[in-house]
Amino acid sequence: MTTQPDTTRSRQELIYQTFLQLADTLVDDFDIIDLLTMLTDRCVELVDADAAGILLVDADGNPRVIAASSEETRLLELFQLQRDEGPCMEAYTTGQPVIHSDLRLTLERWPNFAPYAVGAGFESACALPLRLRGNVIGALNLFRFTRGPLPDADVTLAQALADVASIAVLQAQATRESLIRDGQLQHALNSRVTIEQAKGMVSERSHIDMTAAFDRIRTYARNNNRQLTNVAQQIIDNELTLDADSSVARRR
Repeated sequence: MTTQPDTTRSRQELIYQTFLQLADTLVDDFDIIDLLTMLTDRCVELVDADAAGILLVDADGNPRVIAASSEETRLLELFQLQRDEGPCMEAYTTGQPVIHSDLRLTLERWPNFAPYAVGAGFESACALPLRLRGNVIGALNLFRFTRGPLPDADVTLAQALADVASIAVLQAQATRESLIRDGQLQHALNSRVTIEQAKGMVSERSHIDMTAAFDRIRTYARNNNRQLTNVAQQIIDNELTLDADSSVARRR
């Protein structure tokens, strides 16, 4: 008799592990970009979504892409910013969930975003605000290749993850929210530019796509207990070259 894997248990363990990782950031130093990239990856694993992306607002109140589960998703999020429309933008501005089970029916609402998303293969979307006590700092976007609503239980779980991530980013200290938002968060947003440049260099040098390039940088940073931004800056400065085995690097 063949024993079937206990998928329910493994999913529960992954949920527990994810919340534990998010909670750990409340007491430890952490990398915001790595944390939120982990969140997008886990959302794809834990809920009925095929891709995920996160927007955060900078010190001037402008939303910017901070994390995505794939390069295609990052480009879709950037398109929302450029056109100033789409579920993630709406979730951020309203502070409320925005759920659409059929993006083909949103052409009037989002005349630019809807056809672009459908053309990329996505049929439905669910966007959830990143918020803390009414302070909305961004939004989590979940995309699906199929039509239909995201199950209520999945929406609840994703919103809970987004809420805990928001607490981690803001450190849940009302007296320090302004300092953290304008300091640590702005640093993370600026760091994203450095990481994008490093991704491009690794992609070009190794002839791999941008998603694989980011995975290589991220793996090296984790294996060597380094900050993503510091590793990216060394790559830009030609002080570090990552091989296919991202645990190995050549210093110049």
